[in-house]
Amino acid sequence: MAGLFAILQVASLALILALLYRPLGDYMAHLYSSTKNLRIERGFYRLIGVDSSVEQTWQAYVRGVLWFSGTGLLLVYLLQRFQTVLPYSLGLPAVPEGLSFNTAASFVGNTNWQSYSPEVTVGYTVQIAGLAVQNFVSAAVGIAVAIALVRGFARSRSGTIGNFWVDMTRGTLRLLLPLSVLSAIVLIASGVIQNFNGFTEISTLSGGVQSMPGGPVASQEAIKNLGTNGGGFFNANAAHPFENPSAWTSLFQNVLMLAIPFALPRTFGRMVGDRRQGYAILSVMATFYIASLTILSLVERAGLGTAPQLAGGAMEGKEQRFGIFASTLFGSTSTLTSTGAVNSMHDSYTALGGMMPMLNMMLGEVAPGGVGSGLYGMLILAIIAVFVAGLLVGRTPEYLGKKIGPKEIKLASLYILVMPTLVLGGTALSFAIPAIRSDVESTSIWNPGNHGLSEVIYAFASAANNNGSAFAGLTANTPWFNTALGVTILLGRFLPMVFVLALAGSLAAQDKVPATAGTMPTHRPLFVGLLTGVTVIVTALTFFPVLTLGPLAEGLL
Repeated sequence: MAGLFAILQVASLALILALLYRPLGDYMAHLYSSTKNLRIERGFYRLIGVDSSVEQTWQAYVRGVLWFSGTGLLLVYLLQRFQTVLPYSLGLPAVPEGLSFNTAASFVGNTNWQSYSPEVTVGYTVQIAGLAVQNFVSAAVGIAVAIALVRGFARSRSGTIGNFWVDMTRGTLRLLLPLSVLSAIVLIASGVIQNFNGFTEISTLSGGVQSMPGGPVASQEAIKNLGTNGGGFFNANAAHPFENPSAWTSLFQNVLMLAIPFALPRTFGRMVGDRRQGYAILSVMATFYIASLTILSLVERAGLGTAPQLAGGAMEGKEQRFGIFASTLFGSTSTLTSTGAVNSMHDSYTALGGMMPMLNMMLGEVAPGGVGSGLYGMLILAIIAVFVAGLLVGRTPEYLGKKIGPKEIKLASLYILVMPTLVLGGTALSFAIPAIRSDVESTSIWNPGNHGLSEVIYAFASAANNNGSAFAGLTANTPWFNTALGVTILLGRFLPMVFVLALAGSLAAQDKVPATAGTMPTHRPLFVGLLTGVTVIVTALTFFPVLTLGPLAEGLL
């Protein structure tokens, strides 16, 4: 029965995503190609002094991204620090400085890492005006950067790649906002709460009493999943019945996380004038998704390890209402899309099972990845793949009519190096500096040994990839982790964006070269296989040595 239920869930998810792929992908292609502005958009452009008809160089586009995001960082920080004077603060105190920085960096960086219990830390105004707003605009920034890179492939001899303010505004108002409203209505109808009630006394199943806040949860859930932001209105995240009341809402939230990332390859194919290219990228994304979900589900179903075998199964930390597969489905989706929302505790997975969400992030979250970031990450890997293919046949590599020369490869290489440097560097510093190591071991790690190392690796992998999920056994609300993870989030988000936009500018300036007999077709199974192999070798294998000290060592003991 459990196997049949799992098959039905996957089949339903695949069917819904297939139905959304074409209309949603085509709509986004039209949205970012249209020259017409809505009245409200024209008013906004006048307000901020932007000429929407003027396109930007890649340098100006970068400045727009950084200025806008930096302003958001400051505003979210100040909202938390002045929470006591805001309406609907629920009587909660101001958020401490270090935690305020970490939270602001997290939400501006589309990460939603939470080193705190939301229901007893931030009031409704901070949730709505600070966190929910960033859920919209940080997602819109990611899509804008991806679209700018696509324009780089599509254009010839152009010094511009679009207008950041136009792309960000359209992504927010015409894509994320209407989809979020519709999704929130569905969630409300399905039992997710949406109110401004204060704390309410609730009787538990064991006969106790618990004080629980209400809140505008459905609206936050809709955009946190659609924008692959993650986080939770409550500390239990999607395991909380106020956020995720039924098996149907759990499946629906999976759809929300995957809809835009899996549709963006269609947008890519439409904008470059060859829909087959979009199908090739989609095939690689789907291959990794299916493989990861299958492996994680089999490992957790087997319950490998002494304690699970003695207990007769690995049910600790799972979503008890819906079963093991619903937990692994949600976990795979959230860590493959940079969402970070969870309905089960990854820290309680078996050792090898816990390694899979970690590996999902270490792939660079490109299967299908976050909104925007997954597409531009996969396109970077495609550039490296055609470069490798060019070396093998002794030809100048080309992708979509653009030559991949030294400049493009340097930018792609810098992009690839950012994430592992942050993950491995942050983990190393946590144990290499005596004072920090002492604090980490005495305060943060409650599971010493291999599992404790896994918790720290997971934290930095989550931060550097802008995921936001955690091995919950790690106490991260400390001066070191608040600072280190906050900096990692910002560098992991915006350094790659700079390299992507520089690459977009370089590609847009080129003329398209005609395909010849020696040009490798990039829409056929051969290229799909090559790109899949390059993704594994360039990303995941980088972390093999450190994984042997953490989850692999723990799982093989």
